[in-house]
Amino acid sequence: MSRSRIAGCTIPLFSIRSERDWGVGEIADLPLCAAWLERAGMGLVQLLPPYELAAGETSPYGARTSFGLDPIYLAVRDVEDLDPAAIDAALGPAGERELARLRAAASVDYGAVRALKSRVLHVAFERFHEEHWTKGTTRSRMFRAFLEREASWCDDLALYVALRDDHGGYGWETWPHGERTRERHALATARERLQRSILEHQYLQWLAHVQWDRARGELRGLGMELMGDVPFIVGGESADVWSNASQFRQDVSLGAPPDAFSPEGQDWGLPAYDWAAMDEDGLSWHRARTRHAARLYDRFRLDHVVGYFRQWVRPRTETGRGPGGFDPRGEDAQKARGARVLEVILAEADPAKVIAEDLGVIPPFVRATMKELGLPGYRVLPWEQDESGFRDPATFPRASVASWSTHDTAPITSWWEELPAKDRAGLSKLANFGEEVSDDGRLAALTDMLLASGADLTLMLAQELLGDRRRINTPGTVGGANWTYRLPSPIESLMTDADVTARFERVRRIARDTDRTR
Repeated sequence: MSRSRIAGCTIPLFSIRSERDWGVGEIADLPLCAAWLERAGMGLVQLLPPYELAAGETSPYGARTSFGLDPIYLAVRDVEDLDPAAIDAALGPAGERELARLRAAASVDYGAVRALKSRVLHVAFERFHEEHWTKGTTRSRMFRAFLEREASWCDDLALYVALRDDHGGYGWETWPHGERTRERHALATARERLQRSILEHQYLQWLAHVQWDRARGELRGLGMELMGDVPFIVGGESADVWSNASQFRQDVSLGAPPDAFSPEGQDWGLPAYDWAAMDEDGLSWHRARTRHAARLYDRFRLDHVVGYFRQWVRPRTETGRGPGGFDPRGEDAQKARGARVLEVILAEADPAKVIAEDLGVIPPFVRATMKELGLPGYRVLPWEQDESGFRDPATFPRASVASWSTHDTAPITSWWEELPAKDRAGLSKLANFGEEVSDDGRLAALTDMLLASGADLTLMLAQELLGDRRRINTPGTVGGANWTYRLPSPIESLMTDADVTARFERVRRIARDTDRTR
């Protein structure tokens, strides 16, 4: 299925919109989305992390697990333990009105969607428990097989969620000592006390992975690849850190070193990897996470790849944070660390392909190591400059990923106006258009230049295909506009929209002319 040159579209799962969704993108609508994007010559769909978020969290990089899929993405209509009558009864008139509101909303309302879906999915679990689990049916045996296969992560995740709910939503560092430190007797008691709640969460994970596998199969049938995103680190308040506490350093806070934009550096408030502890068991946590990502995706992006070489950490003290520094120290140690971890990830990922997010301030030895390992990096065109001006995308190496933007920038549809006049002039010259060009004409020329690049993979935001100016996230800000972007209309409507159809046909012609379509 994989081709050497391919055009892809970045669209968060939460942004996908269909006539049947419940106010957020759903796993079952991935094939519909892929079929729609294929009309624009796309051969790949890139998602942001779909892992389970805690209540109140919206950032896909703030998940409470590196393995479990978020049940918010379940397509309720496809759950076998429900029928239309059961759904209607669970919703009631007020729920039906709420569902209509969420479907019409321009952005994702996570709290309301989660509450509505949780209510109905609880009914599904109760029916499954009564009609299958207690009777040992074929369906219950399928569930048991999933539990056995995924026990290494699913057991701890389900117990973590059940305990957190049992403690009023408070994090594991506030739990009783035995549960906090995972004493055997305390956990056995908790499993007995919360067995129904644990089983329900395991059931939701089973449903999500069944729907994911079905969607992956349909994408393969369309000849479309699925690309994912693996965050660099996981939050301290997560099932991973709670169940693998010895593998993470919580005496320090992870961040980024000082630069021109942040003179004192950045403090992300996240734990750091304890490399010494991870080395003792052969990087088993990274191996397991990588294998799971390779199960979900045809290829995936490693976020913040420089962090695998060196982590910028600041000691946590009673009065705040101490001075920051790199872990490990020294270029030789950093190069060895990164090479070791990336070699393990590449080996465990096979046959899935791996891409490294190497944006920002990157030491030369990082990209040298990536080149030795054949690991592609990113080329975001507005940032591809040297002392002589913009680099010609046609000269980008094949083993790279070219794009006009990322989920953390504005789409080029609006970013263009934010660029300095000098940059706009330089890019206009490269793309061969003048000041009098229309917005659509400019976007077509910029798309042409991107797809004609030497990079094997090009990525466009869905907004850039549609001429949409909205962005997915604005780093350094907190608000309702971040991580809530939805397509302007359901895909079924977009498929019949004359303007969208014309845009897609134009991009498809460019993809064909640049050898990126089948």
